[in-house]
Amino acid sequence: MKRRGFLVSSLAAGALAGGSAEESSSAQQRRGMADREVYELRKYSLRRGPQTQMVIDYFRQAAIPALNRLGVKPVGVFNTSIGPDSPTIYVLARFDSLETALSIPDQLAADPEYRKAGAAFNDVAATEPAYMRMESSLLLAFAGMPSLELPAGAATKDPRIFELRTYESHSKKANHTKIEMFNRSEINIFRRTGLHPVFFGETLIGAGQPSLTYMLTFADMAERMTNWGIFIADPEWKKLSTTPGYTDAEIVSNITNVILTPAPGSQI
Repeated sequence: MKRRGFLVSSLAAGALAGGSAEESSSAQQRRGMADREVYELRKYSLRRGPQTQMVIDYFRQAAIPALNRLGVKPVGVFNTSIGPDSPTIYVLARFDSLETALSIPDQLAADPEYRKAGAAFNDVAATEPAYMRMESSLLLAFAGMPSLELPAGAATKDPRIFELRTYESHSKKANHTKIEMFNRSEINIFRRTGLHPVFFGETLIGAGQPSLTYMLTFADMAERMTNWGIFIADPEWKKLSTTPGYTDAEIVSNITNVILTPAPGSQI
């Protein structure tokens, strides 16, 4: 418990790092962690063959029911349609706090129902692994969108696609400037132009830092192309994106983009 408390405190301090010296303590608190969700984003790198189905079955039959029993929901599971690696599965879990996120592995390990349901995945032989590698990032929701928003068609399993974008920056200050840009204006422009957000998160733990990641959803690729065009042509966006201090050349060093579809059992 002491170690977990230390991790929470350290991550909270890291989330506040990089702000301006003039920023007041009350402003820092608003940028802190209160009332903002935490997300774990996993990436499973797979080998072609049975691994894809094994990972999907594990989450549908064992992990998602167990996480839901612990109050962790929704949980999204996604196949990669367009991206640098294939096959790859992404998993997104929402937590109400860092403390909750850090406590979940121990709670799962103590759950006999989960251990039984997940045995085929967790107890595989080294010669027949369920996946090749798993990468995990822990993200803190933006103040401008502190809670995950489910797509309108998630409950009814309507056709939908997701766009997962990660922005890397050359410094923590630049990373926080981009987050500020989203919080002040860009998220609202997204909504107005039909770029439907699911979540925005600052990376607390994970590769490629400093970075942020967000997810958008669309009915299909045609809607995605149309609405991105509307966004790019938007006068408010054009003005914001050319404002000194807010240009990509100053604050964004790399962008990664993948297109996802919900896997069977996904709650997002």
